[in-house]
This record gives sequence, structure tokens and C-alpha cells, in this order.
Amino acid sequence: MRGRTARKAAEHRLTWQAASLLLAYPNADQHARLELVTELCDHLSPEQARPLLDTAAALRALSETAAAQQYVDTFDLRRRATLLLTYWTDGDTRNRGMAMLTFTEAYRTAGVAPPSSEVPDHLPVVLEFAATVDPIAGAALLTANRRAIHAIGLALDDENSLYAPTLAAVTATLPAATDSDLGWARRLVDTGPAAESVGLAPFTLTVPPRRSADDREPAVAKGLR
Repeated sequence: MRGRTARKAAEHRLTWQAASLLLAYPNADQHARLELVTELCDHLSPEQARPLLDTAAALRALSETAAAQQYVDTFDLRRRATLLLTYWTDGDTRNRGMAMLTFTEAYRTAGVAPPSSEVPDHLPVVLEFAATVDPIAGAALLTANRRAIHAIGLALDDENSLYAPTLAAVTATLPAATDSDLGWARRLVDTGPAAESVGLAPFTLTVPPRRSADDREPAVAKGLR
């Protein structure tokens, strides 16, 4: 039993690392990241690896420019599929700043600095933290935000996005969604989270900022290692 539990934990970490690489902005390092995803998937069961490899194959079929544009179109220009987890749970409200502190404090407690080039609730950041720094604290963050992760997955499914299989792989590592979880996620995708018109500083972004190519490498590589 203990051996099976350890294997499952290792498989989850491999999945989180591969997903973090796939959800990173496609830049000049994209080819190397996709090769690493393939290597990680060699250590997963075919069922676990398939969705990750599907996204990797779709990205390989695109030029770097086309992949970058699709990423921006999917995640940066519309909040409907944003990878910022606290946007889904707290929207444009005062609560979002406090929600972000939960991520920052988890990173600091684990002995690493929060990322300097990305906000702490960015899903690829959380995934790499869970995979490479503190799997227990990382799994807790992912589980606590599983409704938001399900919402992102639903939004990507609606668009038949090449990233949808990767979100499916991530949700498969989390506790099974209840009908309530899925209903909440669907309502958020359809209607959006709560909003306030005042008192939002300093957390007023509803979609990730447009960044230069130099700033868009995987955030955890800079901040969490």
C-alpha cells in the first residue's frame, strides 16, 4: 500500500511538472520544454501521459510565432480562460489580494521566494512549485483551488483548445469533482466571478498582463528555484 501511494505521488509530480511546461508561454525554449515533457511522460502510464502528449504534439505542429499568438489569444486577451486562480475564486474584489497572500506565504514557508516575473497564483507557477519544491503544500494549493482549475478546463473545452487535455491531466491528479464543484465551475465560465468598482488596488488585473518575450519564460524557473 505504501509503495502504491508513493508511486501515485511521484506520478502526480511528473504530471504537474509536464503541465507547467506545457502552460508556459511559447518562447525560444519551447522545443526543449516539449522534449522534456516527452521524457517525463515516459515515466507515466499511457492513460496519464496521453493528454499531455496531445498538447505537446499540437504545439509542435505550430511555429513559434503561431504558438505564441495562440497562447496570448487563449490566456492573455480574454479573462474567460485566465490562468490566474484567484480571479476565479475572488474576481475583481478586495478579497483577491488576501487570496494571493495564501500562495505567497506557502512559497515562503517552503523556503523559496515568490516568483518575480509572474503573480503567485498563476497556475503554471503553482504546478511547478508542487512538482519541484513542496508537493504537500503544492497539492494543498491545487486542491483548495480545484474549482478554479475545473473552470479553466471547462472554458478550454468549450473552445476546443489544444490546452484542454493538459487541464484534464491536472484535474485527474486532484480529488474527484462533485456535482457542486462542476456546477460552480460552469456558472463561473458562463457568468464570470464577482466584481467591485472601487477599492481594488493593488490587484486590479482581470487577465495576465502582456509581457515582453524576455519576461515570459516559465516564472518558477526564476522565482521558485
